[in-house]
Amino acid sequence: MAAKCITFFGLLCLLPQLRSRQFWRAVLAEMLGTLVVVSTVLGSSVPGPGDVPVGPLYPALAVGVAIVTVATCFGEISGAQVNPSVTLALLATRRMDVTRAMVYIAAQCVGAFLSTGALYLALPLKATADHFVNKVPLELNAGQALGIEVLITFQMVFTLFSVEDQRRRDSTEPGNLALGLTHTAGVFIGARFSGACMNPARALAPAVITGFWENHWVYWIGPILGAVLAGLSHEFLFAPSASRQKLVACLTCKDIEIVESTSMTGSSLSTVTQNAIRNKQANKMDN
Repeated sequence: MAAKCITFFGLLCLLPQLRSRQFWRAVLAEMLGTLVVVSTVLGSSVPGPGDVPVGPLYPALAVGVAIVTVATCFGEISGAQVNPSVTLALLATRRMDVTRAMVYIAAQCVGAFLSTGALYLALPLKATADHFVNKVPLELNAGQALGIEVLITFQMVFTLFSVEDQRRRDSTEPGNLALGLTHTAGVFIGARFSGACMNPARALAPAVITGFWENHWVYWIGPILGAVLAGLSHEFLFAPSASRQKLVACLTCKDIEIVESTSMTGSSLSTVTQNAIRNKQANKMDN
């Protein structure tokens, strides 16, 4: 009976978002953005004439350009996350609700499947699809590849949080370029050690299509762990609004926005709370 009640109330919470046109625009943007990014990365990984390996240069530049393009096109619609690890980092720092995060991740995986499947059908030699799969090099073990994935995803997501924080403060910094360059740097760092995945959806789709699952867990645990650590460390240690009260609010499921406003303005908590409540009520009336 309790489980049925929980499911019922969960559906009630979900229905308003399902009826929102903006919500489905954002979901579609995540799917198309992931499709563009994954197809660009995989296409740039295909060997040249005579099966000459392309090395890390082409994928590094390709993913950087793709991220800048996607962030420009879909950043205002969905945030252009195009990566389950980024979405989970936003969820862990309570910048996103559970419903939206889960639907975003599903859309990202669908976009990755569509791009990988289309490239696979277009290949003259199906064996070339082996280059799509992230593999741990023979000279390394899974633990070392895991550490590299954590490192490069950490620097990528930390940059993303920093860019978003600057945008919230109306900064004029070229944020999209920074996002592209941090992806390029990640590929340069990790391509020879782990394949520089940084994106579980990018790893999942080729694994399903080719049937290669060896050490696949590395490309889920590594990026997710690195992303969540980056998000938490930025929010509660390095952000201008970071404070002990903000961390306590996150752990106790309180409203982080109220605590953020308090730390940024220096006003009393009661005053900021009243203002925040008034603003939320006004936003609800507008919606």
